[in-house]
Parts: sequence; C-alpha cells; structure tokens
Amino acid sequence: MSSVLYDVPGPKAVARNRVLGVVTILVVLGIIGFFVWRLADTGQFTAQKWSAFTYTNVWAQIGEATMRTIAAFVVAALGALALGFVLAIGRLSDHKWVRWPFTAVIEVFRAIPVLVFMFLLYYGFPVLGIRMEPYWAVVIALICYNGSVLAEVIRAGVESLPSGQAEAGYAVGLRKAGVMRLVLLPQAIRAMMPVIIAQLVVTLKDTALGFIITYPELLFYAKYIGAQPSVGSPIIPATIIVGAIYIALCLLLSYVATLVEKRLRRSPRVGQVAAPVQPPQQGGTDTALIVAQRGGRAI
Repeated sequence: MSSVLYDVPGPKAVARNRVLGVVTILVVLGIIGFFVWRLADTGQFTAQKWSAFTYTNVWAQIGEATMRTIAAFVVAALGALALGFVLAIGRLSDHKWVRWPFTAVIEVFRAIPVLVFMFLLYYGFPVLGIRMEPYWAVVIALICYNGSVLAEVIRAGVESLPSGQAEAGYAVGLRKAGVMRLVLLPQAIRAMMPVIIAQLVVTLKDTALGFIITYPELLFYAKYIGAQPSVGSPIIPATIIVGAIYIALCLLLSYVATLVEKRLRRSPRVGQVAAPVQPPQQGGTDTALIVAQRGGRAI
C-alpha cells in the first residue's frame, strides 16, 4: 500500500517508529529531569533565590522592561516591513540602474550582524559627532537587518508565482505598478506569511541584544536583578522568569499573525485577485474579459 508522496509503513516499520518515539520522549524527559535536578542541587529553588520576586517593585520594574521590549519591537517590526517592501520592489525593478543599488543595500544589510550594527550606531557614530540613544540604536539596527531579510522573502514570494500571473495583468492593461500591487504582492504575501511571521519572532527576540548597549529591556533587568547579592544573586530565577515572558510574547505574536493570515485567506478582496490571472476561456473576447475584471461594469 502506498500514497502519492511516500510508501505507507508496514507493521514492522510502525512498531519501530513507535519504539523510536518512546525512546526520544524518554531521552528528552531525562535531559529535562537532569537540568531540574542540577538546579535543585545548587539551591536555585530555595526561598532566598526567589525572595526578590515577592516584592511589588520588582514586578513593576519587570513590567516596565517588558514594555520597553515591546516598544522597540513594534517600531522595529513596522519599520522592517516597510523597508522590506521598498527594497523588494526596488530589487524587482526591470531597470538595472535601480535594481543594482537596491541589491547592494540588501546584501550589505544582511551581511552585517545585528549586534555589530548596534555597536556601530551606539559607539561608532559618536566619533563622527552623532550621538544616538540606545533605543534608536536598537530599533534602527533591527529595521535594517530584518528589513533586508524580509525584502528577500517578498522577492522570493513574487518570483515563485507563475509567469502567467503577471502576463494576464499586463493583458488587461495594467502597468508594472498595478500588476505588482493588485496581482503579485497580495499572493506573495499570503504564500510567504509563515516566513514573515518567523522573521518577526526573530525581531522580537533580537531586542534582547539591546542590553549590551545599555538599553533597559527585559534581559538588561534580568542581569541587573540577578547580580544583586542582597537577594541572593538570583540570576537563574530571573532568567527563568524573563525567558517565560519572551515565550509568552512570541506565542502571542504567532497567534495574532495566525489570525491575520486566516483573515487574509477569507478576505473577498484577496479572492478577487485570482480573477485577473485566469487565462481567457475559449470563445471569450478581450472586451468581455476586461468587463469581468472590472466587476461586470462595461467600459
């Protein structure tokens, strides 16, 4: 018995897969258990280590640090999406004098690590007489790097579409801008939405690099509270709490992005995008096709 993509495993293969699955689960549980035992053996679960988190002021500071992380992420995400669209459209230009500079910018921004970019903005620019706040150094570095990555994602989505999509748009009288805006980009965004979501999650996590240039976000405060000997230097408890907050933020972002993706799939406007790219049916005229594209209104 077989399916389209692969041969259905027989009884021996099914039994072997079940055994491997059970062994894998036991190994993972063993590793987790070992780390929990080591944490308990080194006193990381004692009341003294967690006493700092019984104070209201500590949680207020954690809340402020979380808001700073979100503030940096929101601006960086919106800026990266905007920059990604601009760079992708420039990269897809038919004119070499436009395409090559945009390509160079994308490759340079992608090649520079985010942390190096932050160092350059925060420590390097003052040499030139330009002083920048840690917040803007974090945001601009994230925008440049993630915008260049999203540009390649969008470009790949557009180029993955069949050539007939653009040709049908040109056939009904659309220019390059109209074909890109009405036909190609909506479909490319839908196709690449999982990759865009994954890159936005990376953007959220990369805000943690801001603690190196003294931006007071979550990781910065975790390091600060973990270095306080008066409360037992709870670096491990602080890391666990901050890590849980990062996980919650990433899950929330993924949930919101999933809702947006479902809304796009149900959108009637997106559903109409496929109409212009259908080949003309046999027996139809160009005039009838144009009328159909314009919602049934005669020219």
